[in-house]
Amino acid sequence: MKEMKKRPGFATRAIHDGQAPDELTGAVNVPIYLTSTYQQEEIGKNKGHEYARLTNPTRDALEVSLCSLEGGTSAHVFGSGMAAITALCTMMKSGDHVVCSDNVYGGTGRLFDKVLTNYGLTFTYVDTSVAENVAAAITPATKLVHIETPTNPMMSLTDIEAVAKICHAKGVELSVDNTFLSPYLQQPIALGADIVMHSTTKFLNGHSDGLGGVLVCTKPEHAETFRFVQKCTGGIMSPFESYLLLRGVKTLAVRMKQHDANGRVVADFLKSHAKVQQVFYPGLAEHPQHELAKRQQNGFGSMISMELGSLKNANAFAKTLRLGLLAESLGGVETLICHPATMTHAAVGAEGRARLGITDGLMRVSVGIEDVEDIVADLGQALDQI
Repeated sequence: MKEMKKRPGFATRAIHDGQAPDELTGAVNVPIYLTSTYQQEEIGKNKGHEYARLTNPTRDALEVSLCSLEGGTSAHVFGSGMAAITALCTMMKSGDHVVCSDNVYGGTGRLFDKVLTNYGLTFTYVDTSVAENVAAAITPATKLVHIETPTNPMMSLTDIEAVAKICHAKGVELSVDNTFLSPYLQQPIALGADIVMHSTTKFLNGHSDGLGGVLVCTKPEHAETFRFVQKCTGGIMSPFESYLLLRGVKTLAVRMKQHDANGRVVADFLKSHAKVQQVFYPGLAEHPQHELAKRQQNGFGSMISMELGSLKNANAFAKTLRLGLLAESLGGVETLICHPATMTHAAVGAEGRARLGITDGLMRVSVGIEDVEDIVADLGQALDQI
């Protein structure tokens, strides 16, 4: 892209950064480089690429794009969100300690407790919506605080700026899972985060057709570590998945505007429906952290959870959906509805779910970008079956 006098806006960067027209053909889309190796001009001299596990032009373009959108200094994409979280933890060694939000995605807790504890890492889970809890949990062995905000699925927020100040005062780094809002609606690095993580499968891709994860960093040592992890472990994103994600990112701004607009309407509807006992959505004035959401987010997004009272009620609702899809995942253009107790948080166990407030009657709604009147009508007819 030609140099401009000031930094381009978000939508402009989403379309252009890292995605200059192909020099060979003028193609406006970055080509999918389906090659495992590259010809070298002579011994010890190449054109910037040696082997596809190390670098790939399509993946490189994607990393430039995502780095720009999150305001970092480097980005590193992986084959899944869980691969990205695993890479994040390679910064640590046996004996190191991590403080984590107690209401993280179930797969994150499973990785920490069932896999990484076997290698000598220790984890403490706290309610990070209270910043003082983070300060109290940090020990001399703590190397990282990892938070989700909003949390999955209870939609609790953490004050990123406040927690970042606590972490940095104690020499600890802060990573933020920004999957639920995307860089369009929340900018953790601008609020003091050191690393931002996404499951790119969700809003960044936006079309429910690609799996991936990314770490966006702020320090040279992060870049060195994660490039080395990509090389050593090979958990990289494929060229085709990278292409799909680049395509998704181009429409991120317009999609998130519609997701946000639809989410607000749906939350208001659910709040007023007699069969819904409680709605968890930071965009509602009665949400306990509504003011924080207004302060640190650029919108409220389209992730909503609602309490229907029982597994029987939840199932009556789920099996009569016509437009909304009962499915794992979130962030697609279509409305996706999840039952956390048996899907995303099954691994947490009944006791853990009870502690977090994840009941058998809780349903999570990822509001899509269909006509909002059609979404509301479908949710309404399904709720009426309870």
